[in-house]
Amino acid sequence: MRIQINGKITNLEENVTVEQILTHYGLEQRIVVVEHNEIILDRASYAHTPIMDGDRIEIVHFVGGG
Repeated sequence: MRIQINGKITNLEENVTVEQILTHYGLEQRIVVVEHNEIILDRASYAHTPIMDGDRIEIVHFVGGG
C-alpha cells in the first residue's frame, strides 16, 4: 500500500499501525506528535490505529540543542 509520511510517498506492507511506523523510524521512545489524516492522535492510540492505503501521516519530533 502507498501512504504519505511527512510529505513523501512511502510503500508499506498491509496491516501496519502508527506504533509500528514509529518503531521503524526509531521514534518509539521519543516525544512525538503524530497527525493521521489531519487528526492529531493521542499517544495511547498509536498501537491501535491502523494505517490504510492512501493515508497521510505527519510526524513531528523535538530536537534539543542550543
